[in-house]
Amino acid sequence: MKLLRPLRIFLLHARSDEEAVARLYNRLVKAGANVWLDRKNLRPGQDWQSEIHQAIHSSDIVIVCLSKRFNEQGGYRHEELRIALEKANLLPDGTIFMIPLRMEECDTPQPLLRWQRVDLFETNGYKELLAALKEQIALM
Repeated sequence: MKLLRPLRIFLLHARSDEEAVARLYNRLVKAGANVWLDRKNLRPGQDWQSEIHQAIHSSDIVIVCLSKRFNEQGGYRHEELRIALEKANLLPDGTIFMIPLRMEECDTPQPLLRWQRVDLFETNGYKELLAALKEQIALM
């Protein structure tokens, strides 16, 4: 299933989930998305905090890759989540911007409970994700 035009997608994740997130990144790029991932987009010497902030604000969609490690560990991803939530709160109701994506059985953090999640580990999880992305493209 291919996207009709590239969406700018930011992948928000725990560093310890890097391998699984890299697989998701590759699948989304193959589907035609323009995906921002720190390991792929940040260059030596860049102000990474500023680049991440800019990437979130210029994204059409933020996919929050949830796992047990995401919920257990600290780290900058909580600041990334705060920035994404601020942008989401400024958008009109009904806009698909935040997509909580569970990569495994885990809790969804309280601030993300208002958005329908997708479970990537379920049989049709990836198809559901692509369907949501295509729906967003149709609205743009």
